[in-house]
Amino acid sequence: MKKFYTILVAAVLLTSCEKKWDPNDPFRPDAPKPAPPETRLASIGIVGDIADVQTTTKSGIVIMGGGADVSAAFQWMIARSGGGDVVIIRATGTDAYNAYVKGLGTVNSVETLKIDSRKLADDDGVAKIIRNAEMLFIAGGDQSDYTGYWKGTKLMAAINYLLTEKKVPVGGTSAGAAILSNYYFSGERGTLESAEALANPYAQKVTLGSDDFIKAPFLQNVITDQHFTQRNRQGRSVAFLGRIMKDWSKTPYGIAVDEATAVCIDETGMAQVLGTNKAFFLKTDAAKTPETFTSGSPVTWNSGGQAIMVSAISAAATANKFNISRFEPETTAGLEKLWWSVVGGNWVQTARP
Repeated sequence: MKKFYTILVAAVLLTSCEKKWDPNDPFRPDAPKPAPPETRLASIGIVGDIADVQTTTKSGIVIMGGGADVSAAFQWMIARSGGGDVVIIRATGTDAYNAYVKGLGTVNSVETLKIDSRKLADDDGVAKIIRNAEMLFIAGGDQSDYTGYWKGTKLMAAINYLLTEKKVPVGGTSAGAAILSNYYFSGERGTLESAEALANPYAQKVTLGSDDFIKAPFLQNVITDQHFTQRNRQGRSVAFLGRIMKDWSKTPYGIAVDEATAVCIDETGMAQVLGTNKAFFLKTDAAKTPETFTSGSPVTWNSGGQAIMVSAISAAATANKFNISRFEPETTAGLEKLWWSVVGGNWVQTARP
């Protein structure tokens, strides 16, 4: 009995000595644990406020030709973003765009995602970051990475959501611009020179995609090209247009952009050329199909020297606008009017009245 009372007294004393926890004390034993920080897979850097904001946006497309970035085109996009969250996506490279874009205007944040696997491209968290963006920019690199890693994934769906539903400005430079159009050169077997494409338009390197990637407004009957006159890509763009005509029975257009130059397309389809060089708008005609366009043979697409109608617009010109909806220049003032044709694999350019 004495032993029982000793144990009972000890228990009472122990209970009376227990600490009385303040119910508001975050360190009490039964306090709820804080939620773990949100994992931002693929993020390689962010500047600004990580909290999501929602702003009023205007849609727009920027096709940038590579080389030096066009600050005016980024500012055009920032204005349309309403100062929201900017996301840069790429498969290689660094977060160098973050500070650059943040310094061009007022935005809530700029974040770079490096998405270099299909697993990352199919991650819900990565897709969520993109869907929350008020502006998206696709950096340069290798478009075969983009088609290989991103096509058919949740990332692709998120980009198309921004373009077709949320309606925010979306742009890309170099390889990032190459994938914005419905028809695209995938580059999966390496880069392609004009001479190769015109010598054999069905050579292994002439790899084109169609109707299975990006759904940008006004670019559904277009193929883009970049680094244009700097890398003499006129001939390969002609070959691309010929392939689209022959393989898919379409009458396509081309938008080709020089380095340090951008084509900015607003929500009405009006395009403005910004930067320092030129953009080229290529228009085919269903009545002027190539005369010789077969595997293993040099291209002849002549039509009396008038196979493709070309409008070249300098960013420096006062009248630097082109109506993408009608695919016609808004004005002929300052416009360089050209005909392109190909004879025996040789590209030919002449002036038109």
